[in-house]
Amino acid sequence: MLKFMGADAYRLGISWSRLFPEGSGTVNQEALDFYNKFIDLLIQNGITPFVTLFHFNVPVALQKKYDGFLSDNIVADYANFADTCFKNFGDRVKHWVTFNEPQVWSVYGYKTKMTAKDDPTRNPYIVAHNIIVSHATVVKNYRENYQGSQGGEIGMSLSTQWNMPYENSPEHIDACGRAWDFHFGWFAEPMIAGDYPFIMKALVRDRLRAFTTEEKELIKGSCDFIGINYYTSRFAQALPIDTTVDVPTSYDKDQYLNALSTNSSGESIGPTSSGSSQINVYPAGIRDVLRHTKNHYKSPKIYITENGYPTARNDKNPTWKELEDDDRIEFIESHLRNVRDAQRIDGVDVNGYLVWALMDNVEWGSGYNVRFGLSFIDYNNDLMRYPKKSAKWLRDFNMEDKETNGSVTSTTTSTE
Repeated sequence: MLKFMGADAYRLGISWSRLFPEGSGTVNQEALDFYNKFIDLLIQNGITPFVTLFHFNVPVALQKKYDGFLSDNIVADYANFADTCFKNFGDRVKHWVTFNEPQVWSVYGYKTKMTAKDDPTRNPYIVAHNIIVSHATVVKNYRENYQGSQGGEIGMSLSTQWNMPYENSPEHIDACGRAWDFHFGWFAEPMIAGDYPFIMKALVRDRLRAFTTEEKELIKGSCDFIGINYYTSRFAQALPIDTTVDVPTSYDKDQYLNALSTNSSGESIGPTSSGSSQINVYPAGIRDVLRHTKNHYKSPKIYITENGYPTARNDKNPTWKELEDDDRIEFIESHLRNVRDAQRIDGVDVNGYLVWALMDNVEWGSGYNVRFGLSFIDYNNDLMRYPKKSAKWLRDFNMEDKETNGSVTSTTTSTE
């Protein structure tokens, strides 16, 4: 399917639980063999592996042992897992993502009753802190022991959405800034500047665990690139802030805003996608995200590591109808235009674009009820796979782009 689409890269996840079923200790040789064969097969077909180390996959043994990312113990075990990957795959893998969408994992991974220590007022910040320290520890090891000989790069993929003011007034404009800092800045600012955004420290206060001096030195500058995952945008509606009363309730309420799909005049930020009420199509938002990232984080190297369109699963439709996904083609094409404008007009250092996803897959929160794939999976017929119209469109786009520019700028992505 990748060859059919003319893809020159594929984003895969290495499962920590496959390599280390107990989270640490003895490595599973069968898993090493599996990934080595898969990486070799990609390269043999001219497809560059783009590897994510953590995509919402904590070994159950570590969750039971010490509550996973709620414990500082996770740093050493994650570092051991990452080191094993560098050692075994780094001669061929030149693009490493330490964590995928840590904002999503920090908030939703530990928001429900997973542990006896359930505390929605503190858990997201504890988990985020341990993720950032884990990331920086792994980056330091890679740079000191592998990067020189292997010649790769390492970064983190962050979930993004653009925010526009609910009304054109100072309080709603400020709310846009808070929405950004509590989502993207939460992880980007430590990686670039060595500490959390000021507004988070002011509003969350003692629940936002402070970095030590040593940790600040470790995390500052700890990325060779930033991965951008973009799907939608929102209007930010300000809520009154009263810092004289510290009554923590949750990560969401700490921001003092509502994120809405319509503004005060009832105008929608964009049409709702057919597969998810949470995704409003707003292609200009990806350019705004890229431009803002360039201007506020020292013009980092960027990859678009996810961008895609969901449709609803409907097993009553004939297969031919499911393959006609013109909405997905329009979505991808319009976002690509904005990415190129960000490159050529705004001077953003964008180095690649990866579509989510190669094929229909399980989506966190939606199961198999949403289809993001460029290829159709027939769940009722032995999981047969068929390229959708979007896959054929991408093939033609890649061929035309290669002839024009000498390189393929649009590639496909999926997790393992």
